[in-house]
Amino acid sequence: MPPLALVTGASSGIGRELARIHAEKGGDLIVTARREDRLSELKKELETAHGVTVHVIAMDISGEDGARALYAAIQDRGLSPDILINNAGNGGQGKFIERELELDLFMVDLNIKTMVTLCHLIGADMVRRGSGRILNLGSTAGFIPGPKQATYFASKAFVNSFTMALDQEMRPKGVTCTVLAPGYVETEFADRADMHGTTMVKMGGNNPRDVATKGYDAMMKGQLVKIDKAALAFGLRFAVPFLPRRMLLKISERSQSK
Repeated sequence: MPPLALVTGASSGIGRELARIHAEKGGDLIVTARREDRLSELKKELETAHGVTVHVIAMDISGEDGARALYAAIQDRGLSPDILINNAGNGGQGKFIERELELDLFMVDLNIKTMVTLCHLIGADMVRRGSGRILNLGSTAGFIPGPKQATYFASKAFVNSFTMALDQEMRPKGVTCTVLAPGYVETEFADRADMHGTTMVKMGGNNPRDVATKGYDAMMKGQLVKIDKAALAFGLRFAVPFLPRRMLLKISERSQSK
């Protein structure tokens, strides 16, 4: 049987493209997000084009409770994912102290708590079976501090670090974990994070299909980290570690400024 993949945040952007790629390869899907109409459209598209089965679970999965509710809904359907793709995430531009605290706490819930909970629950099922693949959406933002997106950058630092550590623990049990760490990608994320007008957005970003393809392929190969652009990977490895911290902070802040 083709592997069953769970994709969170599948209603748009990288998540939607990851679901499409998996369906193109003949795999069945569980797709989740809050926008049921988007998920229903995706289900119809993929089932018609590829003859796969797409299970739609529309719900808010933020935080531990949301992730546990999703896992319960999956179990109620008698399903057990072979692939877990933690794509759901949120961001927010602006100085931390000037932002509503609830927005950043929601970001922590979705970017960190949801991912950790799903990795624990579904990862344990994978270990018991002796096989599985996990793809977590990190970011190149996770390798540097991010003034004016302090919580988002820090949350992605957690994702990057957590995923690499988890792979080391789980690989001997037959489960691989990959972190996809792209730069800026042209999706609806910029709208939700109020990033339009920032220097980074003005410079343009990568195509979500290209990023999803590189991430999916890396996951299936069991790679540890995938950065979507060679120039970014080079800079993070050979330039960023040698920059004075204060200089790095100023460069990062300018990229997030309007």
